[in-house]
Amino acid sequence: MFSRFRIRDFDFKLVFMTIALAGIGIMVIGSAEPSLRNRQLAGAVAGAALMIIISFFNYSWIIRLNWIMYVVNLALLLAVKYLGSDGGGAQRWLELGGLRFQPSETAKILLILFFAQYIMKYKEKLNTVRIVGSCVALVAVPWYLIYKQPDLSTSIVVIVLFCVIMFAGGISWKVVVGVLVVAIPAVALLISLALQPDSKILRGFQVDRILGFINPEEYADTTAYQQLNSVTAIASGQLEGKGYKNNEITSVKNGNFISEAETDFIFAVIGEEFGFKGSMAVIVVLFGISLECISVARRAKDLAGTVIAAGMGGLVAFQGFINLGVATFILPNTGLPLPFVSYGLTSLMSLFMGMGFVLNVRLQAKKTK
Repeated sequence: MFSRFRIRDFDFKLVFMTIALAGIGIMVIGSAEPSLRNRQLAGAVAGAALMIIISFFNYSWIIRLNWIMYVVNLALLLAVKYLGSDGGGAQRWLELGGLRFQPSETAKILLILFFAQYIMKYKEKLNTVRIVGSCVALVAVPWYLIYKQPDLSTSIVVIVLFCVIMFAGGISWKVVVGVLVVAIPAVALLISLALQPDSKILRGFQVDRILGFINPEEYADTTAYQQLNSVTAIASGQLEGKGYKNNEITSVKNGNFISEAETDFIFAVIGEEFGFKGSMAVIVVLFGISLECISVARRAKDLAGTVIAAGMGGLVAFQGFINLGVATFILPNTGLPLPFVSYGLTSLMSLFMGMGFVLNVRLQAKKTK
């Protein structure tokens, strides 16, 4: 399980970027909701420690337990369905020993690890109907359980993550093009049907969020309220920002015009307090992490390592894009955290653990001359 590695192969750059981003999150959460700062700090310290520990475990051994991971993943998601606690109109959490735990966050990491082994095992047959079909079936079960919580945003992330995994695994361009030809009109039709008055495809609040995005003036006091205030906050920060923990009465954050600013709309606080410069710094670090993961994927010793690193890079990039898109009102409102920044211990620690596996992939990367 453990192997000897050279310290010079350790990806200190990736460690620095993840810890730096988590540090920014702790600081901004301390401004948005001071009572939660210490909990996020404790989660970041524990997560960073887990990342370092996991980085020295040989991922090739760990992923041999992929079917156990898959069963545990399903068990947790089923437990949410039957034993989970409600919050915000959704049933997404488990209460474990006084701690609130969101299995849909760990599901993303477990799926990456599961498919890393599964795809490597069947890499020679990946483009056959049987293997592609089995992969779709295997991701469909956890996807459905997440979708029914309901958690539309995370279910979309799972679909995109699965596509990244399959692409990294070497699926044929013919299959990709074929799927796109069918998927694009199908998604357009699905959205059209979902917005019909008597449709049961989406919940009422989900439809309202889409309509609020399409026609914000009509929904300015309801579903578009959060996003409109988020844009106002970001714009008011201008180049330099209003300052950390500022006391300006015109502050969107201080006026409580954004509820739970420490989670989905944390970027609005960053934009208001640190301005364009601070916002760009967060974006650069966030997508720097994704690019570093892609770099590790290209140098991985085997296909499983490629899938792990590419999967984590795709996860951080796509989830970051969605969160930023919601905060800046270029996408409809969803409930996705900004990776490493938003408050949420399950999300934070899951990401750190995933990065631990990426670090191990880098430690075992193909040596370059």
